[in-house]
Amino acid sequence: MTSAPPARRSSPPAGTGPVIAVDAMGGDHAPHEIVRGAVRAVRAHGLRLVLVGRTAELASLLAEEDAAGEIPVVHADDTLAMHEGALASWRRPRSSVAVACKLIRQGDAAALVSAGSTGGVVATSTVRLRTQPGVLRPALAVLFPTRPTPTVLVDAGANADAKPEMLVQFAHLGVAYAQTAYGIAQPRVGLLTIGSEPGKGNKLARRTAELLTAAADAPPGLDFRGNIEGHDLLGGLVDVVVTDGFTGNVALKSVEGAVRFALDEVRSALSSSPMARAGALLQRRPLRALRERVDSETYGGAVLLGLNGTVVIAHGASGARGIEQACLLAHELVAGRIVERVRRRVGATNRTPSWLRLAPNED
Repeated sequence: MTSAPPARRSSPPAGTGPVIAVDAMGGDHAPHEIVRGAVRAVRAHGLRLVLVGRTAELASLLAEEDAAGEIPVVHADDTLAMHEGALASWRRPRSSVAVACKLIRQGDAAALVSAGSTGGVVATSTVRLRTQPGVLRPALAVLFPTRPTPTVLVDAGANADAKPEMLVQFAHLGVAYAQTAYGIAQPRVGLLTIGSEPGKGNKLARRTAELLTAAADAPPGLDFRGNIEGHDLLGGLVDVVVTDGFTGNVALKSVEGAVRFALDEVRSALSSSPMARAGALLQRRPLRALRERVDSETYGGAVLLGLNGTVVIAHGASGARGIEQACLLAHELVAGRIVERVRRRVGATNRTPSWLRLAPNED
């Protein structure tokens, strides 16, 4: 699920800015669409990219795009299959994702973009980039199409089992993302649970709410607005929604399915009669804008927060446009110093007195 398009910074001059390592072998339409998207990102936005994958295959595709020599290629022997999950990080040490992470560790790249298996990318990048000091677990942040600014949901699937202290940290990761990507000075934070009233939810939600309330008065501070329910996810009541990865992934896919159903029904209604088709023709501009708002290819993808490097995971079915936007998102997050912002927030929370940060659970 995505949001209204972020306000894009002006494109950097060609040949400047951070280097983005693009996993050319990951995704349903790899490597052809990945190469096409990378070429578009370079030509339209002046981004600095390096493609990671099988050299001969990528060189041939670059030649087809009349881009031979335009984007450097780093060879990787292997690739993560779309069905592979967490164990892929150990099974395939020479995968294109692993090689891209090595480039980041060496300082030859600042970010990774991949449309490969989410589980495989999360596991591989976590093992090879490591979490930042003080970060308990990295978390996936995705966007919902709310107005006037998007809503960040974190965690969207990286941690199916989480502790209350992790969810508090996810809130800080989400706040750093909202500040970096959308310039929200003090993002509002809400906790996803089964009722908006205080005290609603299971032990995890109740204890997390207590810690988030305490964190509001401890450096670096959180603007915690309390609980929100599933029907509030698209309401724009808060800027950051916090939950565990299991609940977050279910919520994300439920909203995606509901939006897809609604669009299919609108499309069916607008083609049901000659008069309906004529009305649709008159409304084609707002209908096109609506489709743009909910199209995942407009926005880039999910961001894995909390690692020593920026990782953007594009939708597995991404085409060239989706990869282009994922590269642009990665560039903007690196330019906004998202890793440093997360490090500062987490460092500040770790200086909070332990009695406030990890008070005993009375349950």
